[in-house]
Amino acid sequence: MHKFKNSIPFLILIFSSINVLVFAGKAEDPFTPKAYVIRYWKKQISNDLPKPSFLIEKASPLTAVQSAAFSKLAANQHSLSTNLPSFCSAANLLCFPDVGPSLEKHSGDVNFKEYSEKNFTNYGSGRLGGFDSFKNYSNDGNSALDSFRRYSRDSVGHGDKFSTYARDTNVPDQSFNTYGTKATGGTGDFTSYAQDVNVPTMRFTSYSDDVNGRVQTFKSYSENANAGDQSFTSYGKKGNGAENEFKSYGNNSNVIGSSFSNYGENGNGANDSFTSYGENGNVPENNFKSYADSGNAAVDSFTSYSDQSNVGDDNFKSYAKSSNAADLKFSNYGNSFNEGTDTFSGYGGGTVTNQKFGFKGYGVNNTFKDYADKKRASFATYATKGSAARVGAMKTKSAASGKPVNKWIEPGKFFRESMLKSGTIMPMPDIRDKMPKRSFLPRVILSKLPFSSSKLGDLKKIFHAEDNSSMASLISEGLSECERKPSQGESKRCVGSVEDMIDFATSVLGRDVVVRTTDNTNGSGKKVKIGSIKKINGGKVTKSVSCHQSLFPYLLYYCHSVPKVRVYEADLLDPNSSSKINHGVAICHIDTSAWSPTHGAFLSLGSEPGKIEVCHWIFENDMTWAVAD
Repeated sequence: MHKFKNSIPFLILIFSSINVLVFAGKAEDPFTPKAYVIRYWKKQISNDLPKPSFLIEKASPLTAVQSAAFSKLAANQHSLSTNLPSFCSAANLLCFPDVGPSLEKHSGDVNFKEYSEKNFTNYGSGRLGGFDSFKNYSNDGNSALDSFRRYSRDSVGHGDKFSTYARDTNVPDQSFNTYGTKATGGTGDFTSYAQDVNVPTMRFTSYSDDVNGRVQTFKSYSENANAGDQSFTSYGKKGNGAENEFKSYGNNSNVIGSSFSNYGENGNGANDSFTSYGENGNVPENNFKSYADSGNAAVDSFTSYSDQSNVGDDNFKSYAKSSNAADLKFSNYGNSFNEGTDTFSGYGGGTVTNQKFGFKGYGVNNTFKDYADKKRASFATYATKGSAARVGAMKTKSAASGKPVNKWIEPGKFFRESMLKSGTIMPMPDIRDKMPKRSFLPRVILSKLPFSSSKLGDLKKIFHAEDNSSMASLISEGLSECERKPSQGESKRCVGSVEDMIDFATSVLGRDVVVRTTDNTNGSGKKVKIGSIKKINGGKVTKSVSCHQSLFPYLLYYCHSVPKVRVYEADLLDPNSSSKINHGVAICHIDTSAWSPTHGAFLSLGSEPGKIEVCHWIFENDMTWAVAD
């Protein structure tokens, strides 16, 4: 008791020496991570300009008590992993729910209208007749972790329909282990699977294998998806009299990795068609390992494969090898807008000779190996490098110069410095941030977590990331990007706390700095009118530090030094009313000589490295640092 009394004046002294912090009109508990960031800004930044609210608001939302508790848990990684759900919720992190097997049984026809985050261990197995439908499964979510273990296995005369699965979902992680395996008769219909998703990881282990007389259709799979990976391990294998149709797979997707391992292998009397695979994709990486190999009396067709895609890396390893009495058609393969790397190793061939093949069009920069002899196969057109370049140049040209440009580069994403004049009307790209909303971690917690590819296993345990899952992929890819060697003359650092970002920016630019971003997303995807313009640092060529988000469980930024730039601020106006709708920040790269010739800026503007400057807007939640005026 005596010791407690003596400590009271000391405690009063501590609290009286700390001023109550006020930020954005709100009183801030001086012991929270956010309050520490505010004090750290005052300490490290030498000017008295207003604090960047858009940056400080990204600081950890943890309370003082939560921060202390989770910091203690972080010292023992197992303890933190055990408490991951509460940690993710309190700290505003991206974590997937732990979804266990479902023991629910469905004895009759079921019509699911809304459902999410469930494992269906056994759904519709052994069903006789009837019809089941899923109308909305895991749609419109931030993250979705779902698995169908068995769906309609061994069913007879049973109809299934999925209307929408994981549409508009951000970072879905979903798998179908078996769908319709060994089913007899009946129908299966997938209308939309993972449409308009961001960074998907999706797997079909087995779809319609060993079926007898079943009709199945995929109308849309992963259309308009962004980044991510997806795979079909087996589709229609060993089917008898099956009719399978894929209307759209991965069309209009951006930087997608796809693999199809077995399509219609060892099928008997199959009638399969692929209407469109990877059409209009941007930098796709597609891998087809086996299509209709060893089939009997099959009629198979591919209408379009990677048509009008940009660059990309496609690989077809085997098409109808050793199939008997097959009638196989490829209408269009790889008629790409811009050259990529494509290989076809194994078209027809094998020991069987009664095959009929036809290719109507095969694109550019491709290689054929083991191509069946001319008596059994025919080409209508085979594009050479030069002819495809002429075709590409004819399809899309820059209105300003007449030079070929890439239709995949969104209008307004890159522009010339001369556009930054009051009164100019120009397209504004979609600058909205499509990544999951997350917060930084406090430095005291961040410092206790591993951040290295050599510690990938530890990170996966902490964040409950199963092998080959979305979480495992995004952690691995985030680490890989951060560990990439800097380019010549570049300084780079990945930062997971506001304090680390401040330290990196001031190490490059000094302590008298300002960080800027575009105010909001108004005008995205529309035309805007340039209003008043401010040239930062008088329009002098300077250097800056740009910071871009990386996908990781906590908010992680990739920051790097950018030499020889000019930075601008501009009011953005409605082109019709001239009312102000936004305040944009633009950066112009003056020296582009070290950029790749295939950089989107040159494909968009129709030039080449070192010959032009390239400007772009700072997108939502990205930022650029520069020396204060």
